[in-house]
Amino acid sequence: MNAIPDWASRNVSRETVDKLQAYAALIRKWTPKINLVAKSTLADLEVRHIWDSAQVFEERPGVWADLGTGGGLPGVVVAILAQEQKREMQCILVESDQRKAAFLRTCARELELPIIVMAQRVEDIPPLCAHTISARALASLDMLLGFAQRHLTEDGLCIFQKGAQWRQEVAEAEKNWRFAYEAVPSKTDVEAVVLKIKDIQRV
Repeated sequence: MNAIPDWASRNVSRETVDKLQAYAALIRKWTPKINLVAKSTLADLEVRHIWDSAQVFEERPGVWADLGTGGGLPGVVVAILAQEQKREMQCILVESDQRKAAFLRTCARELELPIIVMAQRVEDIPPLCAHTISARALASLDMLLGFAQRHLTEDGLCIFQKGAQWRQEVAEAEKNWRFAYEAVPSKTDVEAVVLKIKDIQRV
């Protein structure tokens, strides 16, 4: 694996780095078949995807649901980091693409991760009562807040990764929702942020 970023090196053990490396190897193996990530990003997979996902991890108890997880970004990475911290966290990965869901189950088996894979559309599953919800490249913020209202506990936290247009997305979402948010600068992309959102109410 590429050099560990300074912000992660203090908190990530060699064993966890090895497991992240094994996960990266699985992505590289499966991507030519089912396009887990853009093939153009495989050369820089660790920074563009693995460490980009790792930055959202927080030591939070309860259920962590990753919506539209695709190849497990950030859900699988979160599960690996939670395992290192020995957190009693239940990770639920929601992905409607059956081929990607099969990949996620392979990750769970080969990496020995206690994750639950739900191969359904986010709109179709019963409320998850999640304490934390993450999403990386799923939908507009306005739509994500609709998912959160259904699946988040009352005192829960959303952690959404957004790109350069995040301010515009917030402005659009505020037409339909009231919410408190913090925009944390991304550690891997100068134009991106990690939005931490709570207290969601429809206008």
